[in-house]
Amino acid sequence: MGMLIAGVVLWSALHLVPVIGRGPRQSAIDTLGEGGYKGVFSLLMLSAIALMVFGWRGAQPQLLYIPSQEMRLAGLVLVVIGFIFMAAANRPSRFGRLVRHPQLFGVLLWAVAHLLANGDSRSLILFGGLGGWCILMMPLINHRDGAWTKPEAPSWVREIVGVLIALVAVAVVAAIHPWIAGMPAVAW
Repeated sequence: MGMLIAGVVLWSALHLVPVIGRGPRQSAIDTLGEGGYKGVFSLLMLSAIALMVFGWRGAQPQLLYIPSQEMRLAGLVLVVIGFIFMAAANRPSRFGRLVRHPQLFGVLLWAVAHLLANGDSRSLILFGGLGGWCILMMPLINHRDGAWTKPEAPSWVREIVGVLIALVAVAVVAAIHPWIAGMPAVAW
């Protein structure tokens, strides 16, 4: 579980630096240059992801609760909605008008979905940790950025394209889920 915890902590800490650590971030940019900083940041992010994936796969989970079929179904629905919000973060969308941080909100829904569908200790560490990170980041970013102006709503065609992109992403992630997590995306 140590690798898994280290991955979640590294992921969270790296994302906190641009929000609350402007001084250390700027010092790193001054020392490494913009490209060097981005390169080191990217390598550390890949390291965090690798720690989470390999930590997950190597952890010996302990059962904490048994999810019901209804909880698993609710989890599937939340994953799809979460991906729609994540897609809304990168393009104009009505979903992006509903919440200030559609990317973080989508990840939070994804994390809650996995907590509903999995009742073990490693799920609590990974998805609880990432969900907690989302909850922490939203008010910190709000404080840093000040007042929010809702983006304009796109045309319905662009909205539908955004939802279709999210659905394709869900299908791709479901297809590679066994390789990443060592288990199918849907295990009934």
